[in-house]
Amino acid sequence: MNNQLLSLLGLMRRAGKLSLGFDAAADSVASGESCLILTTADISPKTLKELNYKIHETVCVLPLDCSQETLGKAIGKNVKIISVNDRGFAQKAKLLMEAP
Repeated sequence: MNNQLLSLLGLMRRAGKLSLGFDAAADSVASGESCLILTTADISPKTLKELNYKIHETVCVLPLDCSQETLGKAIGKNVKIISVNDRGFAQKAKLLMEAP
């Protein structure tokens, strides 16, 4: 996984621009706050299906190439789903995910 992306996720957490966990991410989507949903590589297919059902494909869902443990070290909390609630941060994260 891209270390720049992990650093950016940590910055987003400190800036208060992330919603952490399934329920918080779904609430962010429902309120129109969410710009991007990121999931870890070890998320269960059932949870991913429930997430897609809850958000009705209104927000882009992208998989991270890391485990819950790796993401937890970057943001300070072990979760498998995060919502990015800032358009600029979301665009930067997408760019970093596309980079080799």
